[in-house]
Amino acid sequence: MTPSAASSGPGAPGLDIPAVTVTPGGTASTSLTVRNDSDIVEAYTLEVVGDCAAWATVEPERISLYPGTSETVTIRLAPPRSPQVRAGDVPLGVRVLPAEHPESVTVPETTVHIEEFRELRAEVLPRRRRGWLRGRYRLAVRNEGNCPAPVAFTPEQAGEELRFRFTPAELSLEAGESAETRLRVRTGKPVWFGSPLAWPFTVRVTDTTVTEEPGRADAVVQPPLEAEFVQIPVFPKWLLALLAALLALLLAWFTLVRPAVRSAAKEAADEVVRPRPTPAAGQEGRSPGTGSGKDAGGGTADQPGGQGGSPSPGTGGGGPGGGAGTAAGGGQQSSATIDVQTSGGRSRTGTYVVPEGKVFGVTDIVVANFQGDEGVMTITFGDRKVTTIALETFRNQDYHWVTPIKIPEKSTVTVQVNCAKPGTPATGRQAQRCHEVLNVSGVLSDLGG
Repeated sequence: MTPSAASSGPGAPGLDIPAVTVTPGGTASTSLTVRNDSDIVEAYTLEVVGDCAAWATVEPERISLYPGTSETVTIRLAPPRSPQVRAGDVPLGVRVLPAEHPESVTVPETTVHIEEFRELRAEVLPRRRRGWLRGRYRLAVRNEGNCPAPVAFTPEQAGEELRFRFTPAELSLEAGESAETRLRVRTGKPVWFGSPLAWPFTVRVTDTTVTEEPGRADAVVQPPLEAEFVQIPVFPKWLLALLAALLALLLAWFTLVRPAVRSAAKEAADEVVRPRPTPAAGQEGRSPGTGSGKDAGGGTADQPGGQGGSPSPGTGGGGPGGGAGTAAGGGQQSSATIDVQTSGGRSRTGTYVVPEGKVFGVTDIVVANFQGDEGVMTITFGDRKVTTIALETFRNQDYHWVTPIKIPEKSTVTVQVNCAKPGTPATGRQAQRCHEVLNVSGVLSDLGG
């Protein structure tokens, strides 16, 4: 462009600069004509001043003019593509300094119009999230343009498995400003078992001004941001295998192990309560007699009295395999069983009475607490207390004497049971009553024999 000359005062150059438009990242140029109206040869130094000085140059920067002559210099503009170079009108000044007359310095000015450009830079953090139902992300956005930009977010996913929510949903950024928005991604239903599921998705970050005016050459379109949500199962694979193994063990217990255990426990209980074999049974195979059981204090118990057995007098000559045997030195081997049952918190007594005209020499007793009852048992021979036993300390107990304990006629073998708590037999269900059994064995001989 060739500007028209402008007159100046005596000795001053004529100056004029036309206006110019430039796009950041591009270049533009304008010109300035310097005329020497003085009567001497003058040298001029030219320098760009003002907001454009950082990205504007003058070529050449120094000229010499004879009186009445002029020369045109070029001003080149190259603003960077940066948010620092704001869109709009910016003043441009060139200082012209004469070497001989520095007091005549002149600063001609013009206007440089900087065009708009729009550019957004965005990033999603993190790129991948893992969770049962939801994942949280951050979107960092920076306005790299040189003008304000309204920003919107658009999620995209191949299916409809994910739901998106932005907080805030829109941003308004000045040139060079940065901001963040939070994104929450949620699935519709959980994954209970199996492998993790990957849900890829994208987010478009757009300048709404560009979307309203498509085809603008000054806009840089931000590519979609790629991210992924990995939905993990609620229960891991190893837990499913563990549950299957536990179920198999339970089935094996109820079908194989438990019946065998219960059968063994029942056999053990039957063995405990089975009467102890005696050297000789009662005469002609008669079963023991019936004892009696009374509550402490003379009261009547809940059920009939304990079962007792009366030793049968021997007839002598019992050989092998017979119902009774003859003890050495006279007398008949015999035994009796006393069965005592009573309720919890009560006492009960079972007795065996030595027949008239007989003396019972006791050599062995066997006590059975097959239910595991709790309480106290006291055993008395006539007026002599033999022992007191805590029931919870034994299930099966036996006592033996080398020298028999003699019980005279009409005296009793007494078993007193104080039941504190019925036990639990092999059936696995707690009993309703305490149940103890005493078997006493020895020699039943004639009085004075």
